[in-house]
Formats: sequence, structure tokens, C-alpha cells
Amino acid sequence: MFDIDSLDRLDKPNEECGIIGVHSKGSQAARKAYFGLFALQHRGQESSGIASAEGDKVHYHKAMGLVSQIYNEAVLKELPGDMAIGHNRYSTTGDSSPRNAAPHVIDTLDGMLAVAHNGNITNAADLRKDLLARGIGLVTTTDSELLTLLLAMPVVGGATAGDPVLTRLKHLQAVAQGAYSLLVLTPKAIYATRDALGLRPLCLGIAKGEDGAPMHVVASESCALQPVGATFVRDIQAGEIVRIDDAGVTVLQAGVAEKPKALCVFEYVYFARPDSTIEARSVNTVRQEMGRKLWAQAPVDADVVVGVPDSAIPCALGLAQASGIPYVEGLTKNRYIGRTFIQPDDALRKLGVKLKFTALSDNIAGKRVILVDDSIVRGNTVAPLIALVREAGAKEVHVRVSSPPIKHPCFMGVDMASRQEMIANRFNEQDIAAHVGADSLVYLNVNVMEQSVQSCGKNGAAKVGLCNACFTGSYPLSLPAGPNGFEGFVSGCESLPT
Repeated sequence: MFDIDSLDRLDKPNEECGIIGVHSKGSQAARKAYFGLFALQHRGQESSGIASAEGDKVHYHKAMGLVSQIYNEAVLKELPGDMAIGHNRYSTTGDSSPRNAAPHVIDTLDGMLAVAHNGNITNAADLRKDLLARGIGLVTTTDSELLTLLLAMPVVGGATAGDPVLTRLKHLQAVAQGAYSLLVLTPKAIYATRDALGLRPLCLGIAKGEDGAPMHVVASESCALQPVGATFVRDIQAGEIVRIDDAGVTVLQAGVAEKPKALCVFEYVYFARPDSTIEARSVNTVRQEMGRKLWAQAPVDADVVVGVPDSAIPCALGLAQASGIPYVEGLTKNRYIGRTFIQPDDALRKLGVKLKFTALSDNIAGKRVILVDDSIVRGNTVAPLIALVREAGAKEVHVRVSSPPIKHPCFMGVDMASRQEMIANRFNEQDIAAHVGADSLVYLNVNVMEQSVQSCGKNGAAKVGLCNACFTGSYPLSLPAGPNGFEGFVSGCESLPT
């Protein structure tokens, strides 16, 4: 299968996992989880799965492909129950195979459980060795399986009474390092938690169920709430553990207040949908503010502003508003081409981004263009986009990037290039401009980027702690050294170091 999306995704960081949990008393929760997964499709396109609970059983279905390709009425009928969790996955170094699709489902002494995970466990290699030393076999190459097995095993010296899942979640928090937003489904409840740094997002929503009882939803992004009729309540706090069951939402463990937080700033820059709200900040509003600050940092004489579809458009609009230069649609994106089973021949493959983008010459011919993008990793997508704009008749192309230069790999669940492949480690801004064919190129300053996020908090929202390690090299947690230093530690969404 040829993935045309990869033509422009190769030059973007890829975090790409989305999770959702639904408790809907008196109605089929899996159907609602299905529509939520549609809204989270941007976070993962490799595989998808749903697990539902009915009585003392957990049913599940997962497969490779997009949400629209995997589920139908016949599949959903096999997922009964009023509780369900779902997962969309984008594989990186882990096998791209059905065995790595999630949720992971396992039988335990306390009954069946299913686990959906977004993030990357940095000490996965040590956890894996420990499990193997205990004689526990592993089926997949994902760290999500490691978390599932930790939740299935009795905790030595742990509480023998009360809620065994809570005891094991607390143990997991103590031994698993790195990034995780986690949903656990049992026949009795859904549990939700985030790592102590809050690296990955997770939010809670509520709606009135079909029988009048409240329906509760937990999702990676608030954009998944509206399609199932729910409204945003709040973010799950870093380190918090909540249980959702027939009694409603119970906070089993409060969030960790004493540790600094480190939400991935790329959620605001690129990953999240613009209609999502994260940590009391509208993603769309933050991106527009980044555009306004980008103009203040690097004004230039130009005739039109063009945003690279889709995630850079809010930033381009903000820049246009601040500058007074009209925003025009200069590039259109074929949003339906995506993944295809038809292999392009060599001539079509060489067209590269032209398979997915088209320039509107009527809007840019003879104009000086400010081309706004949200990030550049290798520079292998922005260069052909600039060429495309020039072919459409643009006199000048000035690139403005709404994030700083990416110079460091991520080890917390973001798939990006190696240090050597990152263009900002080989050239300065002026040289990058020459390399990609731009008349000028400016990145948003890292401090200004963070100011954009903080200034958009709603109703006096508290300052949000941000991880900016891919720009600064300052990581929020200690990392294991691979055979070649950190570069030997392979980062990837839900994939193990190799």
C-alpha cells in the first residue's frame, strides 16, 4: 500500500495516537466511541480498535487502516455494552501489523481488561527485560503491551483490599517513566490517567444519555466530544486517576501539583485540531496569536499571505490580521487522496507534493507571497511547495514558520527525524532559505511561541507547563542512553527502543 500522506508528513513531527472512552448507560457505547475516533483520525491512521464491556466480558475489534475502513454495522453489533474505549494508532518503529493494533486486551485474576495508550515509555527496555526475566512472554513490540501486563500483575506488597486496578495504576505510575495518557476498561469501570508531567493531553466531557442518565466521555482532544453530543468539562490533570462507572466520575487520586508540567507544545503548533481546547486554551486562538507575533518578529513587504493547508492556516490568518496584508487561498489540498492501494508509477512518484497540493495561480501570480508553515523538520516538503508557488507565478516567496527550528529528537512519543536529518542542524536561517528556494525564511522565537500559548488562557487560566525539548534540547525527564547516546534510543509512538 502506498501512503500519499507520507509525501508531506515526512517533513512534520508525528505524534499520532488518539484515545477515547465512553460510559453511556442504556446505550451502545462502542457506537459513540466509533464517532469519536472519526474526530481523532488526524492523530493516527495506521490502525484502529474498540473494546467494549458487557457483563463480565470484554469484546474487541481492531484492524489496520482508517476508521472508515475498519468498522461497519456488523462489526459494531459485535461490540455490545454501555462502556467502551477506542484507539487510533500511527506506527513508527514498531511493526506495522495487526498484532500491534490497540486496545490491548488481556484476561487477569480480577477479570478482563483492555488498555489504550497514547505516548512513549522511556524506560520500556528495562520494563521489558524485567517481564521477560519473570518468564512472561510478550506478543507485540509496543510499550502499550508492557503497560497492559503491569496492570494485569498483582503488586508485590500492594493493597490486598479495595480497588485492584487503582493499586496497579499507582504502581504503574511509580515504575513507568515517560509519556502516557491511558484508558483502562474493565467489566465494571473505565479508568483514565495521565503521566505526572502531563506530556500528552486528555480531557473529560459529559452529555445526557439516552435514558436520561449522564454519559461521560474521556478523549485525547475536546474535538471528539461534540460528535457524540458531549460538552467539555475539564482536562484530566497530570498524575490524576479517575474512575467512570454507573456512579459517575470519581477522582481516585488527585493530580500531581508539586512537579512542573510539560505538555508537548506541538499540540498547539501542529498536532491538535484547531477546534480543540487544551489546558483552557483554544488551539485555533493560540495559532492565530502565533501568527500575529510572527509578523511582529519578522515583517516583510508582501502582497498576499498564504497558509500551508491545513494546520498552518490559523497562523496565516493571524499574520494577515496583524499585517493588514490580505490572506488568500494560494494552495489547495486534496483531502481525499490520503492512503491508497494503488501504487503510482515512477513518473507520478517524482511529482511528490503535486499529488496532494495545487497552487491557485489566480491568487498569487505576480504577487509577493508570505508562505506560512507550522514546522520544518527536513525541509523536503517546503522546498517543493515553494517551487509550486513560484511555478504559479509568484514574484517572491517569503517563508514564515510558526515554531522554532527543530534541532533535537523527541523521546516522549513524537516521531521525527534524527538529529543529522534535521535541516536546522545543518544550516542557519539564511542558508535554509537558500536551500529551499525562499527569498527569506524566519522561524518564530521559542520564547515568543510560549508567550503565545500562555497569553491565550481563558478566564484567568493558570500558566501551562510546556515541553520544548525538540527546540532547546532541555528534556523534562531523564533519558536512558543508547549505544550512541540519546540517538541510540529510538523514539516512536508506542514503540520500543531497538
